[in-house]
Amino acid sequence: MCNEQHVKYSVSSLLLGGLTGQRNWQPLWRFPLPRPSYDVVLVGGGGHGVATAYYLAKEHGISNVAVLEKSYLGSGSVGRNTTIIRSNYLLAGNIPFYEWSMKLWEGLEQDLNYNAMVSQRGILNLYHSDAQRDAFVRRGNAMRLHGVDAELLDRERVRAMYPFFDFANARFPIRGGLLQRRGGTVRHDAVVWGYARAADRRGVDLIQNCEVTGIRVESGRAVGLDTSQGFIRARKIGLAVAGNSSRLAAMAGLRLPIESHVLQAFVTEGLKPILPGVVTFGAGHFYISQSDKGGLVFGGDLDGYNSYAQRGNLAAVEDVCEGGVSLMPLLGRVRIVRTWGGVMDMSMDGSPIIDRTPIDGLYLNAGWCYGGFKATPASGWCFAHLIATDEPHPTAAAYRLDRFASGRLIDEKGVGAQPNLH
Repeated sequence: MCNEQHVKYSVSSLLLGGLTGQRNWQPLWRFPLPRPSYDVVLVGGGGHGVATAYYLAKEHGISNVAVLEKSYLGSGSVGRNTTIIRSNYLLAGNIPFYEWSMKLWEGLEQDLNYNAMVSQRGILNLYHSDAQRDAFVRRGNAMRLHGVDAELLDRERVRAMYPFFDFANARFPIRGGLLQRRGGTVRHDAVVWGYARAADRRGVDLIQNCEVTGIRVESGRAVGLDTSQGFIRARKIGLAVAGNSSRLAAMAGLRLPIESHVLQAFVTEGLKPILPGVVTFGAGHFYISQSDKGGLVFGGDLDGYNSYAQRGNLAAVEDVCEGGVSLMPLLGRVRIVRTWGGVMDMSMDGSPIIDRTPIDGLYLNAGWCYGGFKATPASGWCFAHLIATDEPHPTAAAYRLDRFASGRLIDEKGVGAQPNLH
């Protein structure tokens, strides 16, 4: 996990490393102590935090930046998800943003000079009724109107791709699916490492084991952060802490329209290649893909109650596995070897917030629900734009904090103001 900081990864550098006994690689990033002050301090060393730091330096020339992480980089939700990327959304507030994220994913490895294992293997959303088919037709048409790829498949075309699905299930017959071929998976840890390495090379300080204990506000403006490593002054402060957003915002006296919930994910024993793409089960909330190591990676609904714990309960395990076996009966003979939980920042309408707060100099990136990982590049790009210019990026203009007061909600799922249903 090391390389020379100022040498590009290439065939020649790998050959040189092999010829020298792999002894000359350097750490991916520095381990600096915090300086007394910065132009921008970002709280949260996950994907969104380090991506924002990278784009601040690369796109806006702001390199006097620190990223503060209370544990190690990537220790939160970015390392606790099922690694799916997609841009198959319905609403106009979401499609341009997630499509921009998809385009950034497609060029990410060249941009960062790091192998993030971007695999555009396709994502297939199954439908099981006429009403669900009509909803997918509507979504597919909306996608294509925005220039996003979408294909509606009938039952036989789905069977040709996945002959081992339970097509004869009397309760949940598979009638077809909506396919986005550009969707897929990305190695979550590598995303953090790649962005962190690239940000460090542009002068950003990545400060680990530095927990924020308070946000100092003077005359209505955020002026710095109290941390476990002392006070750090900042002209601008960005919060990108996922499930801990409400906790951090409360330090500045803010109450957010967000609840924190745990979402579990699962990995099975390694199998021979069986699942060529990502699949979601339309008769229940279940999604699955296969990792490069052969394990089936899957997940489903939230545990349903508010929690800051990075673990779940057995009732949710049973519910997710029931959905999986209904889709793929062969799962009943596969052993689960690992489970974990990530803390989701669930907003009231199921869509994120990238906006200034009522406190000058304090900016918020939160409310990602299930969509945080797939949004990583665009989130960093748009949050950096907001912090640098004090204006929202056009693709994220709908993600305002005040939309809950004005009624301009982006309820992709159409279930109302109940965060654990989105």
